[in-house]
Amino acid sequence: MPLQYIIDGYNITNHPSFTNLHKKIKDSRLALLEFIKYKRLCGSPKNKITVVFDGFPKISEEKNWDAEINVIFSRQDSADERIKRIVENSGDFKNIVVVSDDKEIRFFVKSVGARARGVEEFINPANLAQARIKRKGRLKDEGDLAGLELTYSQRHKINEELKKIWLK
Repeated sequence: MPLQYIIDGYNITNHPSFTNLHKKIKDSRLALLEFIKYKRLCGSPKNKITVVFDGFPKISEEKNWDAEINVIFSRQDSADERIKRIVENSGDFKNIVVVSDDKEIRFFVKSVGARARGVEEFINPANLAQARIKRKGRLKDEGDLAGLELTYSQRHKINEELKKIWLK
């Protein structure tokens, strides 16, 4: 079943990692749509993509920006409120992925059973892959211990060794 990506547009366009990537295109909103499309950040072309921006579009922007990406302007509401409403009105929470760094949105999304992804994870999929590898305990760099789970006996052994060194 295809996923539905709901993206907080200005949350990404104002992120430092994104602003460094799109210097050639003046309109950051258009740059975001092009970036999502050509980098295939949402995976399969069957996945639905909705980008939500705060405010009103310019009159010249009233048309649909891209046939593959649904662009919504929140108008009087905030983009956060519009995103929450879209998620609430969707029947299948497990197939929704919301992209935002806003903690309130991420908490809400997770509370209803949908998935939340941060902007950095979305912009740079390699970051997401590294996080998954670390969570599974398969570390590529032996010096990188982030996410490594120790058993009780391993923790006990380490504590005993530290006691011998530091508590003489």
